Amino acid sequence: MSAVSHRATRSARPEDIQRCWYVVDAADATLGRLATKVAMVLRGKHKALFTPHVDTGDFVIVVNAEKVKLTGRKREQKTYYSHSGYVGSVSSVTADKLLDGPHADRVVRNAVRGMLPKNSLGRQMLRKLKIHTGPEHPHAAQQPEVLEIGS
Repeated sequence: MSAVSHRATRSARPEDIQRCWYVVDAADATLGRLATKVAMVLRGKHKALFTPHVDTGDFVIVVNAEKVKLTGRKREQKTYYSHSGYVGSVSSVTADKLLDGPHADRVVRNAVRGMLPKNSLGRQMLRKLKIHTGPEHPHAAQQPEVLEIGS
């Protein structure tokens, strides 16, 4: 007979999770480095209770999304494609046009989305991401902590 081990792998359950709110200033932050940090927090990998099949992540508010920095010539060359579903109706837009237009938040959202799981769990995590183009956000009641992004 072997003794029962007291060390068991702890798997998080939805009721065990305590969610925090973080605010990130994207002004002059490199897009990829910002997205990796945000994706890690959304996924919950910064917590000791991380479980791959459970959404253990926190909420992230990104402000100043239109001021994000792209290195090299990505601002002119990086292209985002979308397809309406009709034959021959692929439309494309450059990162420069997106950042200067009314939907500058899509650049950050697409970068973070690419770093999350490609399933229903990833879509659930992406819903905890709140992106605002200006410096203000309506989530002050949640008392978000500042999340530092190393440059």
